[in-house]
Amino acid sequence: MRRFYALVLCLAVVGTFANAQLKFYDASDFPLYGKISEHTETRYERLPLHLKGEIREPLWQLGKNTTGLFLRFATNSSSIGLKWTVLNNMRMHHMTDIGIRGFDLYALQDGKWVFVNSARPATNSFENETVIISRMSEEMREFMLYFPLYDGVTSLEIGVDSTATLLQPQQNLFADRKPVIYYGTSITQGGCASRPGMVHTSILSRWLNTEFINLGFSGNAQLDYEIAEIIGKKDASLIILDFLPNVRVNQIEERAENFFDIIRRNSPDVTIIFIENPIFPYSRFDLQTYRAINEKNATLNKVFENLIARGEQNIVLIPASPEMIGADGEATVNGVHFTDLGFLRFAEFLYPIIKQYLK
Repeated sequence: MRRFYALVLCLAVVGTFANAQLKFYDASDFPLYGKISEHTETRYERLPLHLKGEIREPLWQLGKNTTGLFLRFATNSSSIGLKWTVLNNMRMHHMTDIGIRGFDLYALQDGKWVFVNSARPATNSFENETVIISRMSEEMREFMLYFPLYDGVTSLEIGVDSTATLLQPQQNLFADRKPVIYYGTSITQGGCASRPGMVHTSILSRWLNTEFINLGFSGNAQLDYEIAEIIGKKDASLIILDFLPNVRVNQIEERAENFFDIIRRNSPDVTIIFIENPIFPYSRFDLQTYRAINEKNATLNKVFENLIARGEQNIVLIPASPEMIGADGEATVNGVHFTDLGFLRFAEFLYPIIKQYLK
């Protein structure tokens, strides 16, 4: 027992010593991706300031969640640490703390982004500090840092060895094409990925070397026209609308075509993809939910047919399919929200379609 406590004490001292060797830098000096506007109330949030007080309050608050944001930098440090403060210290019973309010670090190797490690948040504190990785070789590498999915970030510092160099990204990536805008629900926001880098939008971003702007709003992808306005005014290569799980049939009938028209007025030539509601695993037993999903999908099809009939071009409808997340029922946490397996399968399903329409 004494040996055990001695070992724990030794490890604690080593960890403290390692932290002491890091020099921290304000992350605001490094490029941030995944934002639809630079004119936000604070740096680390998603919706432009002019929407404050103009949109529904739950939607505004969800815009302060940092899902989809990612930072890039380069360093030759053998260790990388983070200090960050979260906005809400959010916790949920069906999702990991790392996914909710932690960070994910990726490194560029042989032209591909490779997972390094995650920054695990403190259990009961808004203030967080951790060493993500240590004992690396001291060579210059490109890094990408994904932000929390279901919380906000009010401050962020990057820690590197006191003798190391911390630079702006050296590779000109994510610059070959305009971003993809992806509007959706709690699934799009990242529920319930185990860590931030495993959301399908982030997976696709890495595979396609394209910036994705994640406009996922948990329970609130309800076709708010203000969101359509900011989507349409952003210069995008592709727009994806994946809102069906959050709306009722009457909302689709009343708002979907208007929502599309607002986007199209501002983005006349961009391809817009609609995605049907997946047939969630639990709906094979819950017959009421099964009927509701099919009714919503049928209603979206009518909207789509109306758009085609009036001469709209550059629009695509992706029908619900077992291939979306697999037919084995093993890709969700609660019959609805995706696990990492669900996100990976969904990304694999969408990849060839998105690649086909990217400009």
